[in-house]
Amino acid sequence: MTRNQSFPLDIGWQLILKDLGFQPARVLRRAGLPQDLLSRPGQSLSTEEYLRFWQSLEDEAADPLFALRIIESVSAESFNPPVFAALCSANLMQAVQRLAKYKQLVAPMSLDIEVAGNGDLTLSPRWLLARGDIPYSLQVAELAFFVRLVRLATREPVNALGVTLPALPPAAHARQYASFFGVPVQRGANLSIRFAAVDALRPFLTLNEGMWRVFEPDLRRRLSELDATAATAERVRALLLELLPSNAASIEEVAARLCMSKRTLQRRLEDEGENFRALVNSTRESLARHYLENTALSGTEIAFLLGFEDPNSFYRAFLDWTGQPPDRARHALRLN
Repeated sequence: MTRNQSFPLDIGWQLILKDLGFQPARVLRRAGLPQDLLSRPGQSLSTEEYLRFWQSLEDEAADPLFALRIIESVSAESFNPPVFAALCSANLMQAVQRLAKYKQLVAPMSLDIEVAGNGDLTLSPRWLLARGDIPYSLQVAELAFFVRLVRLATREPVNALGVTLPALPPAAHARQYASFFGVPVQRGANLSIRFAAVDALRPFLTLNEGMWRVFEPDLRRRLSELDATAATAERVRALLLELLPSNAASIEEVAARLCMSKRTLQRRLEDEGENFRALVNSTRESLARHYLENTALSGTEIAFLLGFEDPNSFYRAFLDWTGQPPDRARHALRLN
């Protein structure tokens, strides 16, 4: 996959720096960046410049709690489009899937997502193309952001189940870190944060599909420019994950989202040995197995999330796919 080589420093940073009492010119000068960078629209940073900017923030703050302060200052109006789009999601599980897809558009990073057998959600940010040390404040901020996001979107005091950082915070401030995350920070090789299944699926009060549709076309366009060589079937599957819950997973809609005609989409899938109906069925089956194994969702709720007209249609389809009813499959999957 093609990797993004530059990352935007948008106007949201103006608000954040002002709220923190920083002088943007001092921060930028310390980082060796143009002092008018934040006032010029469309400016981007290389990975090295991005990390220098964060190190400059950390040095300017000279505060071990700086990363937590900067995340607590984040509000909806200071989010950039991909992150604001996460607020429009149904829950944290969907939000992080969207963020994982578009993360590389806003930072030199990727996001690994792992769902345990009991539904707990673990998120592991990874840096791409980075050389040298990653500022500690940036590592903390990446994990703290998810806590801030879920609290902001649910208006509930959600806590993490576990937090792992390559280095522990200063002993004098360990209590403040534990207070923010809801759990003491553990030391480990990999950066990660874990949420309980109930919190990963807790409804976002900020759910706004209309606003998501405003952001989505531009995000999808920018991502496709990075990965124009992706297989058509792969692109269709990614779209189906978003369209199925709204019962809008028609070939006409998918073709329109991919900016091609229905006939062109069919031809490209045929060239790859695929067809649209088979992709819909395989995606539905994969999602159904995931929901049955990892959640307590009822058959009716799963049917809705998969875009079926009624639970009986889902029941019959699952029986055709697997040769067994959903309840029996759930029991077997959890035994395994």
